[in-house]
Amino acid sequence: MKQSPQLAERTTVKLVIAGGFGVGKTTAIGSISDIAPLRTEERLTTQSAATDSLHGIEEKTTTTVAFDFGRVGWDVPEPLELYLFGTPGQPRFWSFWHTLAEGAFGAVVLADTRRLASSFPAADFFEQLGMPFVIAINQFPGAAPRSLNEIREAFDVDAEVPLMFCDARNADSMASVLLTLVQHAVESASANSALLDA
Repeated sequence: MKQSPQLAERTTVKLVIAGGFGVGKTTAIGSISDIAPLRTEERLTTQSAATDSLHGIEEKTTTTVAFDFGRVGWDVPEPLELYLFGTPGQPRFWSFWHTLAEGAFGAVVLADTRRLASSFPAADFFEQLGMPFVIAINQFPGAAPRSLNEIREAFDVDAEVPLMFCDARNADSMASVLLTLVQHAVESASANSALLDA
């Protein structure tokens, strides 16, 4: 899916990838980015144990403390240059989400079926902003299967919000998520424009 950059011919779009602590945001950006992603990761220590619960993700050793950044360019189906900004997941960093979301065209809410509730605040955040978003369920090995209907009910989002499974480690899987988001954001913008013109 990756193409060589042709910046002058492409539309540049800013997208945000958000979700709970440890759902795979850094991995997702790293798997799809055409450039070496910018990461602001620090090692987890015992000092953060009280605020950064590792329940269900005991193998996690690092955490994003500011944001991740990656870039991916495609020539098909449309010439696009996507700038990807990954948010930190812990509640103590949520105030930074407004800054990262400024000027964004849409967002991916990444989630983990083992800890769905950790990504509810991200969905609520973009819903309140009125920003188009999709929910992508990162399929971790050994996670209990959940149907998309169960997940939609848990998130309590409108039927228009796209919901899909993905593998954050796989570039093609993440490409499908990002293309779904761009299409959804374009359709949302067209629908809003039609309402304003009515």
